[in-house]
Amino acid sequence: MTAISTLLKTADWQERLRLHRARAERWTVSARSRRAARNPDPVEDFLFTYYPFSFAKLEEWHPPVGVAVEASDPLPACWTKGPYRRDGEALFADPTLLSDKERARLVWLRELLAATRDRAPNLACHGLHEWAMVYRGLNVRHGEVTPLRLPQREIDALVESRPIRCSHFDAFRFFHPDTQPLNRLQPALFTREDFEQPACIHANMDLYKWSFKAMPWAGSDLLLDCFELAMELRDLDMRASPYDLGACGLEPVKIETAAGRRDYEKEQSRLAAKSAPLRQRLIAALDLTLEPGGA
Repeated sequence: MTAISTLLKTADWQERLRLHRARAERWTVSARSRRAARNPDPVEDFLFTYYPFSFAKLEEWHPPVGVAVEASDPLPACWTKGPYRRDGEALFADPTLLSDKERARLVWLRELLAATRDRAPNLACHGLHEWAMVYRGLNVRHGEVTPLRLPQREIDALVESRPIRCSHFDAFRFFHPDTQPLNRLQPALFTREDFEQPACIHANMDLYKWSFKAMPWAGSDLLLDCFELAMELRDLDMRASPYDLGACGLEPVKIETAAGRRDYEKEQSRLAAKSAPLRQRLIAALDLTLEPGGA
């Protein structure tokens, strides 16, 4: 079974719960208020709408695999059901309680993350996916909350004149149908592991999604690290888009210019470097969870 490397005393895990909740509420409190007022933020609220994870789940704290907590009442409700179990005074998530289906999903996820890590980075996409989505103005996804900053004809001209190299299926699938054949790559749902690469802002944003799907094994500290990085990535994603975010206080990265494309590559490279250790931490958590005998 799992080797428990750390046992957190009650005062320690209670403090970690408190600090984690305060850190998460920096994001969730304002997002709840905007949702109640029906006043969405086109940048920040993407992570709460595109990714189907609740505010409450982000605010919960779970120890990572291999870490146990001293079992003392009252326990958080999320620790009172599987895959948690108690052994004497120690309470921990036990990988031997994984079903075959759950284990297979984690194996697939680990393979995807490793394939992404090991592929050569591509810094030449320049965020054109958002431009390909609004091509010809038929599906302006965020049009109800923020306007476009360029005339439609200039957006279309840029899409038609620049090479598109989108490697991420969940971005590619939202392209205008006429722009999909223009993409030099053709990622699909069941071939994403053949295309995802470590400089892609969407692949790195998805570390938040994958860490959520690896809970509680990944642990909430890593989950929130991935969430906060995803916020930075989303910021670049939208600033490089054809949307006007002046009302949000954000300056555009003008990828329609050579200088803007250089700025995008510099920021994309910086964020890819921040993403790499988070991806490796998630792979390590999955390795520990999936090792023979349980974790």
